[in-house]
Amino acid sequence: SFGAFGLTLGGVLFMHSFTGGWYLFLLGLSGVIFSMYGWWRDVIREATFEGQHTSVVQKGLRIGVLLFIVSEVMFFFAFFWGFFHAALVPSVELGSMWPPFKLQVIEPWDLPYLNTMILLTSGVYLTLTHYYVLSNEKQISTVTLDIVYLLGLIFLIFQGLEYQDSAFTISDGVYGSVFYMATGFHGFHVGVGSIMLMVMKQRLLHDQMNYRKHVGFECAAWYWHFVDVVWLGLWIMIYYWGFDPANGPSYI
Repeated sequence: SFGAFGLTLGGVLFMHSFTGGWYLFLLGLSGVIFSMYGWWRDVIREATFEGQHTSVVQKGLRIGVLLFIVSEVMFFFAFFWGFFHAALVPSVELGSMWPPFKLQVIEPWDLPYLNTMILLTSGVYLTLTHYYVLSNEKQISTVTLDIVYLLGLIFLIFQGLEYQDSAFTISDGVYGSVFYMATGFHGFHVGVGSIMLMVMKQRLLHDQMNYRKHVGFECAAWYWHFVDVVWLGLWIMIYYWGFDPANGPSYI
């Protein structure tokens, strides 16, 4: 709780150029990461070495992760709400049109479409990994998991290239704010999901999971599939539906 408080307060102070805000932010972030590491270390130890993860405990862990994903759904729902609030009835300041007047938005059939195919492909390979885990094929499951991780890394690289070539920034009105907040936080979730999958790979290699007990992998897979679904919504609503061919693409 002290780490989370320091992280939030330090971030706010840093954004408002207060002296020491950045250091308080780093201190709070370090506390949060240390707490997360210690917490999950204990969970893995209880499951692997102490045998405390009975069927009831596993059910509780699954419900906890599902509730966490529901909270993430509401998090992104807020961004979609903001997008449609501005897009369905554009104000006079936006030129009474969406996208805003003279704003060159990103072509949906270029990098965004390629990234969509990359994430969907990663979801297919993750499902294959789950199948191999259930079949007790450890070697193949780690290979397919590496492919998922690699596809996630490629997605993040292409997302960065898209940001670099974009003709607008986060400060360009409501469109820039909603676009970068929604897609940027999604990219952050892809990074978190990639870390989770790599941890699952190490646990598989160290025989900490098998075809009967692999709750950690299931939860990581649910999280990754959630990230896939969110990106589909982003591409359909923000990139495709919110694109105006008259404005043209923002990069060549």
